[in-house]
Amino acid sequence: MSGRPALVGTSFKHGHLGAILDDGFEDGFFEVHAENYMGAGGPPHRALASIRERHAVSLHGVCMSLGSPDALDTAHLARFRDLVARYEPAFVSEHLAWSSHGGSFFNDLLPLPYNRATLAHLCAHIDQMQNAIGRTILLENPSTYVMFASSTMSETGFLREVAQRTGCGLLLDVNNVFVSAVNHGFSAHKYLAAFPLEYVGEIHLAGHSEQRDDENQPLLIDSHDRPVADRVWDLYREVISRIGTVPTLIEWDSDLPDWDVLRAQAEAARQVMTRVVTAYDGGVCHAS
Repeated sequence: MSGRPALVGTSFKHGHLGAILDDGFEDGFFEVHAENYMGAGGPPHRALASIRERHAVSLHGVCMSLGSPDALDTAHLARFRDLVARYEPAFVSEHLAWSSHGGSFFNDLLPLPYNRATLAHLCAHIDQMQNAIGRTILLENPSTYVMFASSTMSETGFLREVAQRTGCGLLLDVNNVFVSAVNHGFSAHKYLAAFPLEYVGEIHLAGHSEQRDDENQPLLIDSHDRPVADRVWDLYREVISRIGTVPTLIEWDSDLPDWDVLRAQAEAARQVMTRVVTAYDGGVCHAS
């Protein structure tokens, strides 16, 4: 069982800056979306610099469109590269998704068919990004609402092959696993059993909302606007029991609570890691 510190973090929101600086938040890190900091300076950079002086930062991209068959936007990639050089983040990540096609940009993370054609251009784009920034990235599994008849690989098998081909790591979003499992009717436990956990360098946890589809079936939305659900915590414990401590981040992007609420969610993740590792070290559990 891993002896790494139980490093936990949260999304960084500027309204929390004063409370964070007063707090200290030892062994804590903060995630920012790269696209919010691609201007040259101003208040966003001053706030992030204050955080970076005291804490590790995770740089999370949302617009690289790695899964698109179109060429990457080299200007966007250059701005991303400059951010990596400026802040030297502990983690750099992007999504298994696309958001641009044929010169049009869509303000969303759109799903992909899992087949050899997608695999080829995705891996080429990851190689291009990693070469440009001089770092390996972590690729995040998506939350999905549709599946493709043209898929010839499972999502977990696809992610494994991407990691093997490109040398990238994986960002395991446990809430995304649960959301997709409910929406598509598969077992989240079986998904995690097949997931290439050996490549996981970071974990995301978040809250989700529930709607009803046209057939009155539950439809979960990866909304990032509430506490982590109990069933997602259960899946997280399952993952940690298999791989030990992994840097874990709480995503919360709308309907923001006070800093104390967000911090408490992060500390709950730390407690899970501490308890699981202590149980293993004490011989209570046995790694699978």
